[in-house]
Amino acid sequence: MRYLHTMVRVSDLDASLDFYSRVFGMKEVRRTENEKGRYTLVFLAAPGDEASARAGAAPCLELTYNWDPEAYGEGRNFGHLAFEVDDIYETCARLQAEGVTINRPPRDGYMAFIRSPDKISIELLQKGGALAPAEPWASMPNTGHW
Repeated sequence: MRYLHTMVRVSDLDASLDFYSRVFGMKEVRRTENEKGRYTLVFLAAPGDEASARAGAAPCLELTYNWDPEAYGEGRNFGHLAFEVDDIYETCARLQAEGVTINRPPRDGYMAFIRSPDKISIELLQKGGALAPAEPWASMPNTGHW
């Protein structure tokens, strides 16, 4: 068995691509437009997985955009996506500068949560173990839910 991808339905493909690609740093590796089925599939890879994802060997995030509008809610029943990051503080600062709310700040130097435009929870985990607690993160409260 091999893990292939995680699919999330998105209500605004442009906003989701802006978030996952420009803000979050993922790379589009393939796209399918299906006129008969009335949907678009966009597969994204983390920067460190781009080459292997293009070769079909790394898992991807599949954004599914159904052309006919549909309300998806907040996606809490989905759970979350998880990404390992090189520097959780730098990542959270960069995301925050882009207007992303850090719902669960990395107070422990190891874990944080944010949400996508479609309210999908995204867990960020520090590569190689926790960093030393640092401000402003150490004293920052949670915001909303994830």
